[in-house]
Amino acid sequence: MPPAIRLEAVWKYYGDYPALRNYTLQVAEGDCCALLGRNGAGKTTLLRVLAGLSPFQKGDISLLGWKPRSGEARRNTGFLGHGIGVYEDLSARENLRFFATVAGMKQAHSPISSWLERVDLARVADIPVRQYSRGMRQRLALARTFLASPRILLLDEPFTSLDDRAIAMMGELLRDARAGGATILFSTHQIREAMVIASHVTLIEQGKLRYSGVRTQEMLDDPGHLYREHTELGGF
Repeated sequence: MPPAIRLEAVWKYYGDYPALRNYTLQVAEGDCCALLGRNGAGKTTLLRVLAGLSPFQKGDISLLGWKPRSGEARRNTGFLGHGIGVYEDLSARENLRFFATVAGMKQAHSPISSWLERVDLARVADIPVRQYSRGMRQRLALARTFLASPRILLLDEPFTSLDDRAIAMMGELLRDARAGGATILFSTHQIREAMVIASHVTLIEQGKLRYSGVRTQEMLDDPGHLYREHTELGGF
């Protein structure tokens, strides 16, 4: 079976600076892969390139066999970036209704209500988002990302601004999505949480692939082991 996410010798430049350097990665369909690396390593760049939000200069990328900027790839991909990506003057319910329409969902009322419950926003569903806390907005962004049941999920620091209860909820969402057949690639600095959730791990440093493989018990017991063994600087 071909990989759900495939990058082959990808180079991405900002001016003369190579943010991704000959990057090759494959994520099999149904895997949950944690993308690890220090600040500035290239994690956000990699996810934005995969989501079709940023062009790359060399190499090849496919998502379920489609080019990242194709309509098919966009319809089957859920992306959560650093920006919340919701409309502050709309309520949570109005936001989800809008994104459901964009995604071409025909019967969205029930899924919208279900997701509002699941991210604990049902009681404030009709209040303008500008009145929400950062954590509430992040939970709404999660609902937006998962709403249309995308086959691929690209999540950039999805645990940001979430309290312990919401982090546990995020883990449950990822496990349920994977059980439903989704392929997940998520970046995070919260290494211990990542190791519990991920089936696979990939490590990036200065735009280069340093490690890619199955998450092992050793990584779960000692998350810093991966950095010490596979990066030039060691530690994390």
